[in-house]
Parts: sequence; C-alpha cells; structure tokens
Amino acid sequence: MKFKFLLKILLVLICLLVVAVSGCVENSNSSDSNYTDSSYNQTAPENCSTSQHPAHYDASGYCYHVVDGDTIDVDGVGRIRLVGVNTPERGQPGYQNATDFVKSMCLGKTVYLDVDDAKNHDKYGRTLAVVYVGNVNLNQELLKRGYAEVMYIPPSEFPPGLYTL
Repeated sequence: MKFKFLLKILLVLICLLVVAVSGCVENSNSSDSNYTDSSYNQTAPENCSTSQHPAHYDASGYCYHVVDGDTIDVDGVGRIRLVGVNTPERGQPGYQNATDFVKSMCLGKTVYLDVDDAKNHDKYGRTLAVVYVGNVNLNQELLKRGYAEVMYIPPSEFPPGLYTL
C-alpha cells in the first residue's frame, strides 16, 4: 500500500517536472531566427534561464560581416547600426581597435537584437538596435571599454547615456 502511494507521488512529480521544463524549451520547428518584423517580441518565460540569449529581443541572426565598430551585417536582418553609440570612422584613431573588438565579439556568431521601437531605421536604412552576444550588451561594452562615445539622436526608446557606467 505504501509503495503504490509513493509511486503515485513520483508519477505526479515527474509530470510536473515535464510541464515545467516544456515551458522553457523553444519550439524546434520555429524559424524565427531570421524573423525581421520589428513588432515581434521574443520573451523567455520568467522561470527559465536566459544564459544562451537575452530575455527580450526582436530579431536574431548570424553576424557574417563587421563593417566597423558600430555597424554589422546580420543574415536575414540586414545592416545593423548599434544605437546610442558612436565609434571612430576609418582613418581616425581608435577605428581599428573598435572594429577588431566588434569582430572578436560578433563575427561568426548569432547575435540578438533589441530594435529601437521609437525609430527602427536610420537615414541610411540600417536597423537601429542594441546588440547582444549571449548576455553581453555590445553597445554597453563598447562604451565601458572606451571604444565608443555616447551618441543620442532622437527619437529613441533608449535614453542618452543609458549604458554609461
């Protein structure tokens, strides 16, 4: 009698565990890795670990080219301009350091984008976004390491100096 009771409890616990874990697993049939609609909002369930990517992002894709310290190309999304930061241009001091740092962080990796809801694109058609590699906010890291300066162009959902320390 005691054995049957323990078996039932064990089965209930297993069922609860399966239900809890299934809320954290991404749908393997989903093809949203190249989804570019800026109204799309990917949010991980609150009880799930986000060690692979940030909890909120609008799009993601493979970074196949780094243009410079504040501009990258992402497969399925296009050209991305890191919002809120400005790195030196070609020929200016610091250009190579900023570009090399972004290459080391992004090139050949999946990046996650928090697209600026107030203004999705700049005058050149580049998507304005905060870029995450894993859980690292690249925009913030560029500022923290001294490779970039704050650049605020309204309108933007990201206030000026949001990522300064």
